[in-house]
Amino acid sequence: MSILPEDLRFTPSHEWVRVEEDIIVVGITDYAQTLLGELVYVELPDVGDIINQDEDCAVVESVKAASDVYCPVAGEIIEINDDLEDEPNLVNDDPYGNGWLFKLHMDKPEQLDDLMTAEEYQKQVADEAH
Repeated sequence: MSILPEDLRFTPSHEWVRVEEDIIVVGITDYAQTLLGELVYVELPDVGDIINQDEDCAVVESVKAASDVYCPVAGEIIEINDDLEDEPNLVNDDPYGNGWLFKLHMDKPEQLDDLMTAEEYQKQVADEAH
């Protein structure tokens, strides 16, 4: 598995979070996209949607499977990555950069405390592999 960006937080269900003040950027991890294989479709929430923590809010589909994406913290969707409509494989090519899924204005920033550090997530992935 590749080295994880240390500035990100992670969920047990393989989402990553980049915190930008009271906004978070959300995507799926490199590990998750590798398991799924080449993505062929991404269904994103609508701007303005209010999502609860751990609620499914997006779907990523590959030739192998479809997988729900869960919201890491509660808040309102303020932006989606429109580029994924025509290029879902951006998630495969650059999961921590151009392959981000959506941006959310957090209602409860304290929920970030529920997320894992890169080191904790790396341990979970290693445990899953065994």
